[in-house]
Amino acid sequence: MGGSRDAAIERAHASFDEGRFLERLRQLVAVPTESHPPGRRPELEHYARDVLGPMVAGLGFEVRLLENPEAQHGPVMLATRTEHPSLPTILVYGHGDVVRAMPELWRKDLDPWTVTVEGDRLYGRGVVDNKGQHLVAIEALAAVLAERGRLGFNVKLMVETGEEAGSPGLQEILRRDRALCAADVFIAFDGLRQSTTIPEVTLGTRGSVAMDLVVALREGGFHSGHWGGLLTDPGVILSHAIANIVSQDGRILVPGWTPEDIPAAVRAACAAVITEDLQGAPSADPGWGEPGMTRAERIFMWTSVIVLAAITGEPASPVNAVGGSARARIQVRHTVDVPAERLVPALRAHLDARGLAMVQIHPVTERQYFPASRTDPEDPWVRRTVRSMERTAGRRANIVPNIAASGPSEFFREALGTPVIWIPLSYGGCSQHGPNEHGLGSLFREGLGLIAGLWWDFGAEDPGRADAAPRGMMAGS
Repeated sequence: MGGSRDAAIERAHASFDEGRFLERLRQLVAVPTESHPPGRRPELEHYARDVLGPMVAGLGFEVRLLENPEAQHGPVMLATRTEHPSLPTILVYGHGDVVRAMPELWRKDLDPWTVTVEGDRLYGRGVVDNKGQHLVAIEALAAVLAERGRLGFNVKLMVETGEEAGSPGLQEILRRDRALCAADVFIAFDGLRQSTTIPEVTLGTRGSVAMDLVVALREGGFHSGHWGGLLTDPGVILSHAIANIVSQDGRILVPGWTPEDIPAAVRAACAAVITEDLQGAPSADPGWGEPGMTRAERIFMWTSVIVLAAITGEPASPVNAVGGSARARIQVRHTVDVPAERLVPALRAHLDARGLAMVQIHPVTERQYFPASRTDPEDPWVRRTVRSMERTAGRRANIVPNIAASGPSEFFREALGTPVIWIPLSYGGCSQHGPNEHGLGSLFREGLGLIAGLWWDFGAEDPGRADAAPRGMMAGS
């Protein structure tokens, strides 16, 4: 079989137009794969072994489950299709777990575990995060195989079942099973595009670090009439600590929490990113954050800090008392240009210098947080990916140095030595992680064509081209 690139793209589009994509998406969404807190391990195993596994096995993949060293969490599905040892190997990543469904918060006519179609919107928990997105990758592989009879490269499809819980056990699995997972490039399908009309390639993630600020001065509370003005108020001390971290207009005030040097290629990529205000998503506040930066620069090459929660006294039932303690959780998202290990020491020195030594800093360790990661925008695999997507779309693609959110990118780069590429197929108004999660059918259909074209080009490009990645140089070989 030979076939053509255009015919492969048409086959991928037909998966959506003829209802096959939607039928399979319904099967995936119907499995309640909540991963945090733990408690759905049987459902996670069922998803990987009995639902997604057979879909992939039908394309000539050998499917296995990699057991999680953290027994309370779900496994990793690894499906392998090897066409020839001399060919490059693509590691395709997705995750089958979802956040809590929260059905009580959804519209009364929607069920999180049932895909509901309303015009261009496909509602259901996991439709975009992440079941629909890794299904696009699979259906696009099927289209190329049906048209050409082969891929022209080797594939390892990895779908983990704990990403929403911080990917517990994944780093250990990659180190333990490095030979099984080895590949030349990591390509993940997840995330939100900056524009519904411009295809996008992202090259990593920001890291996420959380810490608790605690002001513990005394046991219990004391009558505010008798002791107000005499006893230090922990709520006031806590508010001053927060105000010394972030200014009233959103600037970060802690030395060492923002990049000292940003690579020129990253600056250039951020400057070229095109963003748009999307329906259902808020608009950026123009006066918030680092002055003089564009929206893309603030979230892709800079640090952000938010207060996740704060408490002082008894908010549910306030009493007239000077409290004894106050607490706030701070989240910092940072690029690779800001080492995670310096965040807490830098804050400690900053608060001490401002007379706030009584504010304790407790790094959050109750769940695993992802490290920052970034692939060089000039990497040959990046150039090949962008070239292919622009050819299919007929327009320039956004190249985002790293998404603003966090993910397991660095686990793969560290364990396997691969460049990391993410291709998002959703949009900012999709209600990801909230009630009424949905994807746009138009973006799924477009994504099927873009990725079918990408798979076709990966199997057809001349390895002698100056910007082609080396063939058969698999990590770990």
